[in-house]
Amino acid sequence: MAGAPGRRSAQGAAIWPGFLDLMTSLVMVLMFVLTVFMIVQFALRATINSQGDQLSALNAQLASLADALGMERKKTEGLEAQVGTLTANLAARTTALDAANARIGDFQAQIATLLADAKAQAADLAATKADRDKASATAAALTLSLADARKKAEETLTLLAAAEAAKKKLADDQAAAMTEAERQKALLATANAALSDEKALSADGARQVELLNQQMVALRAQLASLQGLLDAAAAKDADAKVQIESLGTQLNAALAQVATEQKARADLEEAERKRLAAEASSLKDQTVELAKYRSEFFGRLSAVLAGRPGVHVVGDRFVFSSEVLFNPGSADLSPEGKAQIASVTETLKSVAGEIPTDLPWIIRVDGHTDNQPLSGFGEFKDNWQLSQARALSVVRYMQGDLGFPPDRLAATGFGEYQPVAPGDSLEARAQNRRIELKLTER
Repeated sequence: MAGAPGRRSAQGAAIWPGFLDLMTSLVMVLMFVLTVFMIVQFALRATINSQGDQLSALNAQLASLADALGMERKKTEGLEAQVGTLTANLAARTTALDAANARIGDFQAQIATLLADAKAQAADLAATKADRDKASATAAALTLSLADARKKAEETLTLLAAAEAAKKKLADDQAAAMTEAERQKALLATANAALSDEKALSADGARQVELLNQQMVALRAQLASLQGLLDAAAAKDADAKVQIESLGTQLNAALAQVATEQKARADLEEAERKRLAAEASSLKDQTVELAKYRSEFFGRLSAVLAGRPGVHVVGDRFVFSSEVLFNPGSADLSPEGKAQIASVTETLKSVAGEIPTDLPWIIRVDGHTDNQPLSGFGEFKDNWQLSQARALSVVRYMQGDLGFPPDRLAATGFGEYQPVAPGDSLEARAQNRRIELKLTER
């Protein structure tokens, strides 16, 4: 029994070197594992850093594309506004053109009426001239008849004078030669017979002369009536000429007025076209210049807000998560939110000092909420009021506490109706609860 402890001591001394070898092997294995782990970690870190650089480059490209997209959207909005303005101006010009055409139509109707009156008066004048010509022909015929009657009366008077001369000669012959009584008696009987015939012819001539005198009186009366008709026709003709001259004057005045109005309308259209072209050119220049300052604004703000949680760029807007600026259900800025807005406002002031005063720019603050309805018994009735109140709270803080010009600010509430993430998940609702800042035109 006494040799047992000695054997155990010898056995322990024999085990110890093996234990040391085992421990040394374990240590070497652990060192190997740690070395492999460090190598793998180094490789993973290099890979992660490379991927981070690539991700940063992709984010920069995405920001550039978003900026370009925002500029294109703004340009599209400007073009749509120009199209709306041009459409309104075109409608106004069309209304003025319709009014001018209506006035031209009235003038044309008046001219047609005046021409119809002139034609009617010309027809009356032609009828009057025809009556006058007919009366003149009748007077000429009566004058010829009167001339024939006078000629017959003169012939009768000549025969009477010859009979009287024959009678006188017979009386002289009777006084000179009374011895030739029988012969002279026969001659006297012959002369008496001839005288009786001549007296009968003289009576017929006297009746014809009386009839001719009556016809002359009637002709004079007809001539007087015809002269009255001719005088009336001449007066009517003169009146018609005066009316025709007056109608011509009115027609010339109407045509001159129409020409003047057409020229004035053409001048107005040309002036409006030039004004619109100048406005379009000025608007284009302002849009280009504002886009330059917007790019600088986004560049500076991106540098200021880089790495801050709850703030990111979407297109041409800076988006703040509502949880960063406000407590749940509240429209009062939190201390952290005030710090975020203050840093943004300082950058805005520095950029605003470089923007020309004639550019119509503003900072539009848009409030958005999720689609979770409010109870209606709290401070705000619905999401409309909450989004509007939050946007107004940011604007009032920028104006009142930070001294930003109020004429360069606008507060707008969109409620739940402009979501950026669809669905009812917690992540989607968190993205939709936001405040957006946008540098845009007034």
